[in-house]
Amino acid sequence: MNKSFKKCAIFASTLIFISILFSCQSTGKISSAGKKGISRSITGPAKLSAEQLAAYFMDANPAADIAQVYRLATYYIEESNAEGINSDVAFAQMCHETGFLKFGNLVKPEMNNYCGLGAISAENPGLWFESERQGVRAHIQHLHAYGTTSDVQLHKDLIDPRYKYVNPRGKAPTIFELAGTWAADREYGNKLNAKLDRMNDFKKWKGKLELPPDPFQ
Repeated sequence: MNKSFKKCAIFASTLIFISILFSCQSTGKISSAGKKGISRSITGPAKLSAEQLAAYFMDANPAADIAQVYRLATYYIEESNAEGINSDVAFAQMCHETGFLKFGNLVKPEMNNYCGLGAISAENPGLWFESERQGVRAHIQHLHAYGTTSDVQLHKDLIDPRYKYVNPRGKAPTIFELAGTWAADREYGNKLNAKLDRMNDFKKWKGKLELPPDPFQ
């Protein structure tokens, strides 16, 4: 009787383990817990410095303007910190939405729109922002609407005209819930996840960026 019970228990435990493993693989979220160090939470702690974010970016698009990339990385960290948003996630999303600033779809570089805000069709190609920082701020505010509940207020003046349309607030606590909400693409979260996996390789990067001299100094 005891031997039979032990065999049943072992068999049941094996089935549970296989079920959990299959679930992780089928959803593509096996690394969502940050097994490689970078949080997938919209409001999670960021790991990378502006220099590391820029190094990650330039590795993917060496032809980009390194001064602009570093400037944007700095804005992303500053604006994210102000609103409690994960700058690693926000920067990775910018890279995805703009094709590492190559653009090429509805949104154009001069629009300072780094997350496809309002980009629907040729007639409605997206929102324009007066500066790079304003564009980054609008992106962070839109992520704030997705990643936080209605009791969490913005610290800076609202400039994202589509913030009010995110309903319910807090519908995407991690990058994976952005699939089917922020974007129709059901693989959207997994694509961001792949970028964060690659970004993790730069978490300990301590090189030196070759920035052009500042004309104002």
